[in-house]
Amino acid sequence: MHTMWKGSISFGLVNIPVKLHAATEDKDIKLRTLHKDCHTPLKYEKVCPVCDREIKTEEIVKAYEYTKGKFVVLDEEELENLRKENEEKAVEIIDFVKMEQIDPIYFNRGYYMSPNEGGGKAYSLLRKALEESHKVGIAKIVIRAKEQLAVIRVYENTLVMETIHFPDEVRKAADVPNVPSEDKVTKKELDTAIMLIDQLTAEFDPEKYKDDYRAALMELIESKRTGKETVTAAEREPVSNVTDLMAALQASIDRTKPKKEPAKRKRTSAVKPKKEA
Repeated sequence: MHTMWKGSISFGLVNIPVKLHAATEDKDIKLRTLHKDCHTPLKYEKVCPVCDREIKTEEIVKAYEYTKGKFVVLDEEELENLRKENEEKAVEIIDFVKMEQIDPIYFNRGYYMSPNEGGGKAYSLLRKALEESHKVGIAKIVIRAKEQLAVIRVYENTLVMETIHFPDEVRKAADVPNVPSEDKVTKKELDTAIMLIDQLTAEFDPEKYKDDYRAALMELIESKRTGKETVTAAEREPVSNVTDLMAALQASIDRTKPKKEPAKRKRTSAVKPKKEA
């Protein structure tokens, strides 16, 4: 399993060297965007609208827009130093709380924690202590240049770190529009709803839930593939340098060719009429 972070977790005087591994994976089916006519995958280029040209990676800088059109530019070296300064700190468990006190809306992403070299005993100690106390640890950690609030808990004999949102990242439920302030339901309606809930109540078994849309999409893709309903991207025709050179030379000749002056009209001398004798 790929290691995405190395560091240490501490509570009190106990220090645990650990590694983080992603506990979940994205199973979404990735679809490419093709040109309808030639089935060539489209490219998305970074283009400066002012300079009207594609920008190379080395020309790009990061900045914070503090007001419309005004930016504070941050050097990559400054950002890297800031990341290292925070990532190299030991992650300290700030508090221990009961899991049920944390609403699920705060949870973001889960990571498995494994002990690094020499951390096996301290890892086991924290795991056992959390199990016996029925508590979870609250800690702060910097992952991918972002400080995260996290919950450390036990899942199937393994320590898991669940990143959670900071309070100011969770929008207020009171701001949701059109939510009824009062329950205008009859007792009969409520009793019927509760009866339905009771009939559908079961033990939670995650294995029974499947991604039906993903399965149907893969079935459609496979049926088209086996039925030879496939397309091939068109290959770009090589551009002849000779043709380009000749075109450039001809354009240069046409540009430098002297312009013909309009023909001047010849003057006709007036014939004086002869005098009669």
